[in-house]
Order: sequence, then structure tokens, then C-alpha cells
Amino acid sequence: MKNIFYIFKRELGSYFTSPVAYVILTVFLVLSGWFFYNILAGFIQYTLQMDQQAAYYGVQSGVNVNMMMIRQQFHNMAIIAVFMIPMITMRLIAEEKKTGTLELLMTSPITPIQWILGKYFAGFILYTAMITLAFVPIFLLFLFGNPEFWPVISGYIGLLFLGGAFLSCGLLISSFTENQIIAAAVSFFIFLLLWVIDWISSSLSYTWSSVIKYLAIVSHFDDFSKGIIDSKSVIFFLSFIIFGIFLTYRSIDSVRWRM
Repeated sequence: MKNIFYIFKRELGSYFTSPVAYVILTVFLVLSGWFFYNILAGFIQYTLQMDQQAAYYGVQSGVNVNMMMIRQQFHNMAIIAVFMIPMITMRLIAEEKKTGTLELLMTSPITPIQWILGKYFAGFILYTAMITLAFVPIFLLFLFGNPEFWPVISGYIGLLFLGGAFLSCGLLISSFTENQIIAAAVSFFIFLLLWVIDWISSSLSYTWSSVIKYLAIVSHFDDFSKGIIDSKSVIFFLSFIIFGIFLTYRSIDSVRWRM
């Protein structure tokens, strides 16, 4: 644990001693804030129309804040994460290869799995800080409205699982190349493919359609955004994360044997 913490501290510090973390946080917060503002403006306009109709017909209007605002914002944040996480993971191992420090890590007392986990947790903490800051406007809704609390918490947990899965995949891709731009581009392509793969399931046979739907990350994340924490989705994300870290270890281990 001591070695993992050392690598974690080193990597997290490197994010904030360079513009990387500040650019990532700023871009994510600006985009998520812009989406939230537009959703809020549309929600207010729709609510006013419903109140007018309710007053005209003499009935009570009812608008679901979670369904119309919070759930949409979760999906917007998840889509933005597809663009931002490659910026977090692109340098984790590719930079070590480019600068030649990978050989030093391989010959140090720190085992590959320890510094892989240290790098993964550093990226995960940066991602957690990113989505936590973006949740401030959502929690402000509790001061002025009456949203359901549990769907907000489950949605946040879903974003953590989603980010954890993408981070493990991005870490693996970063281990294949020393070029950070290539690592970011390939990661973005894979993330986007995992996000939209569910679209082709309707044109396949039942067996392949079931497989594709299970592999589609968006279908598992959608349960969390609805306030449902399904054990199947939890197992899917945990398996995805563990498998990604394991493949990264095997990728680094193959480099060590070639040294």
C-alpha cells in the first residue's frame, strides 16, 4: 500500500503542477454548467405552461424534476466524460515510455501492479473531483425545489462506475503507445464505440443483440440515472474495471520480458 500511495501522490501532483488538471476541470465544468442552464431554462418554461393549463382546467399540475432535469443532466455529464477522460489517461503510461522512465519503474522495487494501481487511483480521484464540482448546481435544486434524493445519489454512483470503467480502458490504451495524442484519440474512439454500440443491436439476431446490449455501457448507466442500483450493472462495471487493469498489467509485463 505504501508503494501504491507513493505513485498515487506522484501522479496526482503531476496533474496539478501542469495545466492538465485545470484545463480538464474548467472545460468539464463550463460544458456541464452550460447544459444545466439550458435544461433549467427549458424546465422553467415547461413548468409555467403546465401551471397555466392546470389553472385553466382547475387541476393540480405535477412535474417530475428528476425525470426532466436531473436524469438529463446525468447523461450530459456522462457524454462530456467520454471526451474528457482520454485527456486524463493519455499520459499515464505513454509519458513514461516517451521519457524513458518506464525502464526505471520496471527495475525499481515497486511492482508493476502497484504503480498501475497508483496511476489508476490518481486518475480516478481527478475524475471524482471533476464530477463532484459539477454536482453543485444539482444539489442547489434541493434549496429551491423538491427533487428525490435517492436518484441523485444513484446517478452519482453510476457516474463513478462509468468513469472507473473508462479510466481502466484508457489506461490500457496508454500502455500500447508512447504518443499521448494517439492514446487520447484511440481512447475516445473506443469510448464512443462502447457508448453507441447499443444502436446496432436491433438489426442483429436475438443472441447477438443480447450480447451487444450487455456490452453497451449506456444501458448499464441508464439504470443508475433512473435511481436503480442493479447488481448486474454493478458486477458489469467492476468486472470491466478489473479486466482493464489486468490487461494493462499483462501489457506492461510483456514489455518487461522484452527488456
